[in-house]
Amino acid sequence: MAERFDVSRTGTSLAGERWPGHGSTVLLLHEGVSDRRGWAAVAGLLAPELTVVTYDRRGFGQTPVSTEPFSHLDDLLAVIDQAGAAQVWLVGASAGGGLALDAALEAPQRVAGLVLMGTAVSGEPEPELDADTKRLEPLLEKAYATRDADEINRLETWLWLDGPSQPEGRVGGAARKLALAMNAVIVANNVPESEGAAGVDAWHRLAEVTVPVTVACGDLDVPFLVDRCRLLADRLPAARHHVLAGMAHQPYLESATAVAELIRSAVAGT
Repeated sequence: MAERFDVSRTGTSLAGERWPGHGSTVLLLHEGVSDRRGWAAVAGLLAPELTVVTYDRRGFGQTPVSTEPFSHLDDLLAVIDQAGAAQVWLVGASAGGGLALDAALEAPQRVAGLVLMGTAVSGEPEPELDADTKRLEPLLEKAYATRDADEINRLETWLWLDGPSQPEGRVGGAARKLALAMNAVIVANNVPESEGAAGVDAWHRLAEVTVPVTVACGDLDVPFLVDRCRLLADRLPAARHHVLAGMAHQPYLESATAVAELIRSAVAGT
């Protein structure tokens, strides 16, 4: 059973949950189009074998938009302190993965290992987009220009949940309903993606990340992310690569079982 907690920070209060367990502590970091609710099914499968912690970053889920300047990295370290573990495994999807990499570089003593899915990387070069993703770009630009929240949400869910080369609605049911609900909050809050950046250049410091890392990506994800994950697995000193077949950018919504097994194997070193 999950336990709610809050971490008081300057400018807001971070909303989180903890699933008590017997083994290592795993902290799940959501991406830029979701919040901690996306991890609930995975967390339920990992506990009580592991202690699992999730939280909403500022402007996501139940955490209000910040009223003061802040750093997502400082917030994460405060959550790790709240978790009461000397070291944690950080599991991050997309922007959450980028945050996990930053933490491994700036606070290596707090990080036991990483699991990164379709990850962002601070300091990364501007990507070259494929034709399918480019096809959605002008539609999203128009929706943002007119502040059509429903259209923004629809298109972003197509891009990230279904995958840019897939038909809209490939993933349906409860997963789609949850994806739309989570992103609706983010679209409404309209927090700039760059807000809270810690100024870390992980792209040029990957050799310093010496903890074990599992780099995973759905093969239906945006192609530059698929390629980046392979490259990261080659460049990180202690990394392995895993393909999540038949899934896109939000695999934890498509198959909580597969993602939980990926995390379990990483933590166990198997």
